[in-house]
Amino acid sequence: MRLKIKHRTEYRYDAPLSYALQRLRLFPQSGPTQEVLEWSLKTEGAVREAQFIDGFGNDTRLVSIDGDPRAIVLEASGVVETRDTAGVTGKHQGLAPLWLFEQQTALCSAGRGISALLKDIPGDTDVERLHALMSEVRERVAYKVGTTDAATTAEEALANGEGVCQDHAHIFLTAARLMGFPARYVSGYLRMDDSDEQAASHAWAETHLEGLGWVAFDCSNGISADSRYVRVATGRDYRDAMPVMGIRIGQAQEELAVQITVEQ
Repeated sequence: MRLKIKHRTEYRYDAPLSYALQRLRLFPQSGPTQEVLEWSLKTEGAVREAQFIDGFGNDTRLVSIDGDPRAIVLEASGVVETRDTAGVTGKHQGLAPLWLFEQQTALCSAGRGISALLKDIPGDTDVERLHALMSEVRERVAYKVGTTDAATTAEEALANGEGVCQDHAHIFLTAARLMGFPARYVSGYLRMDDSDEQAASHAWAETHLEGLGWVAFDCSNGISADSRYVRVATGRDYRDAMPVMGIRIGQAQEELAVQITVEQ
């Protein structure tokens, strides 16, 4: 499937900034599940500072803002050809060792809730158990925007019973690691069947299985990733793979607007 994507992030401030630095993970890379045919980044009001591949293999850019202007626009866009591999991404690559993805993080730390969740997971094989886990997370945590935020942990989201794709991924990651599997967070885009406009980028999880490599599980939709998915960044949790993050110095009040379109 050939997908055309535009991800526009606009910041507005009511006063000049002393300084700000943004780290962008908005650049998909070609691999077993996709080929990037074209991709570009347009910036307004920001200066490009650096480009590098981080420890998780993500194409990362830094942009800075100093004083005026009071509006900054970051627009990543391009065309990606995707392939349906039944969720299998393939063998592990990159500098980060597999054991790193077995470790708990601040957002993905198992407590009583997730430990109890695993008691109800059936299946005779690893794949069956992970698919059952995906279904259980989807059943236990209803998809609802506005009930959690970027700092919500996996345990908190499970106890809350509501959340978004980020929360589903964090719960799955935490449980899969507790089961003994390396697991990682994936940020990217999903082509919805009913609309080109997206409220936000998407997130799902991948688990590493012997003989298969990394396999994707999207608890929010109850499926493994197919040709509608575009992978952009990976990490141990959301903080390692978030599309835009940064720091700013100054007293200015910030307004943020995000517009994402994914069309075939």
